[in-house]
Amino acid sequence: MAAPYPFTAIVAQQDMKLALLIAAVDQGVGGVLIMGDRGTGKSTAIRALAALLPKIPVVANCAYNCDPERATAGHCESCQQEKAAAPKKTTTVSIPVVDLPLGATEDRVIGALDIERALHAGEKAFEPGLLARAHRGFLYIDEVNLLEDHIVDALLDVAASGENVVEREGLSIRHPARFVLVGSGNPEEGELRPQLLDRFGLSVDVATPQDVASRVEIIRQRDRYEQDPDSFIKQWRRKESAQRRRIEQARLQVALVSTPDEVLEFAASLCLQLGTDGLRGELTLLRAGRALAALNKKDIITCDDIRSVAPMVLRHRLRRDPLDESGSDSRIARVLESMEAS
Repeated sequence: MAAPYPFTAIVAQQDMKLALLIAAVDQGVGGVLIMGDRGTGKSTAIRALAALLPKIPVVANCAYNCDPERATAGHCESCQQEKAAAPKKTTTVSIPVVDLPLGATEDRVIGALDIERALHAGEKAFEPGLLARAHRGFLYIDEVNLLEDHIVDALLDVAASGENVVEREGLSIRHPARFVLVGSGNPEEGELRPQLLDRFGLSVDVATPQDVASRVEIIRQRDRYEQDPDSFIKQWRRKESAQRRRIEQARLQVALVSTPDEVLEFAASLCLQLGTDGLRGELTLLRAGRALAALNKKDIITCDDIRSVAPMVLRHRLRRDPLDESGSDSRIARVLESMEAS
């Protein structure tokens, strides 16, 4: 199986790449929704990001990737018991990126009784699902707007609590399940449920490039990759390594980025003028802005950082105005211009 297409080799689609980098730096930003035409590199970018993600420490042989540096209360039941008995052995793994296929059953997603052990050993044992594998990583759903309602309900419950609770076949299991939800889809095939849409911190619209130069460059690069994947990946290895170091350094830097009061006031004023519901917009603006500042090796967030991330943070949080036919991006741009003018 060929290695994924290099992230740094993706032509255009700057907003999509930036949103994924921000989510890689601060996984608390709340996930990324990428909607747009078919064949615009949505799945390619997400799978390419997986190759750039750094390694993280985990408890050895833990099915849930428990963090050995986290308090015991945040661990699975097995790790909590082992913690009381003796110090855990640790190892490092790459941050997981798990695909959730549209046809997956609820048992496959949340976990179920291990039938093989039940039949052969007569034991009631839990077989972890995709949510367990995605803990501390990314859960990717292609065609997310076609996801079945009962799977959406399960995802909403876990996304809200950060914990997966399974009660079935005499089993009662709970384990940590905190992940970055990444979804992609074509808006022509239907809209997302509002409850699920609200769980995405960032939203990006992608479109097919309309200039000849970009289209030619995309075709040329993709053709080179398909002709000789190993050679193509080798050509981009240096840029991939530089991007990987950038992400690792930003993950360390983001907690040190300071936030002046004027930036808080700017974010609050922007959301107030746009009429967003709740305070999730402001909180996500700050987290995304800090991640952007860290990516740019800055130790303080500025209003320019907020302006840069505002469209991807707020476009899916605006109420529909029947008297305003302009899109969300135009409304955000108008408010930003008026704030700058004043």
